[in-house]
Amino acid sequence: MSLGDDALILSHRLGEWAGHAPVLEEEVALANIALDLLGQARILLSLVGDEDELAFLREERSFRNLQLVEQPNGDFAHTIARQLYFSLYQHELYAELAGGDGPFAPLAAKAVKETAYHRDHAEQWTLRLGDGTDESRRRMRAALDALWKYTGEMFRPVAGLDGVDPAALEARWLAALTDVLERAGLALPEVPRTGAWAAGAGRQGLHTEPFGRLLAEMQHLHRSHPGASW
Repeated sequence: MSLGDDALILSHRLGEWAGHAPVLEEEVALANIALDLLGQARILLSLVGDEDELAFLREERSFRNLQLVEQPNGDFAHTIARQLYFSLYQHELYAELAGGDGPFAPLAAKAVKETAYHRDHAEQWTLRLGDGTDESRRRMRAALDALWKYTGEMFRPVAGLDGVDPAALEARWLAALTDVLERAGLALPEVPRTGAWAAGAGRQGLHTEPFGRLLAEMQHLHRSHPGASW
């Protein structure tokens, strides 16, 4: 359920860019990534129950998504930093799962192709912003610093993923991230990476303040018209 919640919540966040992205081409790109994530969420949630009920009728404490994916979009650099951190993690994770024989292997084999695009999109924008103007570089650095404390949670054990080595996954993620940032003229943040609130709290059902507003918006229509069909 954790991986499904990650994809569902980030899909909603990216959907919030509709009509607000910097350029039309980027609005289409973000919408496509959001749809990919929504497709992943539907499959993953359907493995454990009714996807609509799980998405629209659960209370806040029942969601097990990473705190990273629920963070507000902020400016465009903030969204790209969130995408960079998460897409690198998701691509490395699904690549490992696709090579195994566990229950997630079929989904991962398809999702790894999608996440490769998500990763490339985030990397290209990181390079453009980091190696662009003084202002774009400043914003990208600020965004990377602001979200860094939420990244440690990605490498805590997840129920049902017993074959994944979190330490090895983290090492591959850090190597890939360092390479992208160096090419962009940036560096790994130096701010603290873990804390009492951020270290695994989302996986335990503890969320940051913006999540309540996101959930209210996402669930409003379904809760207002229970049982409606479209």
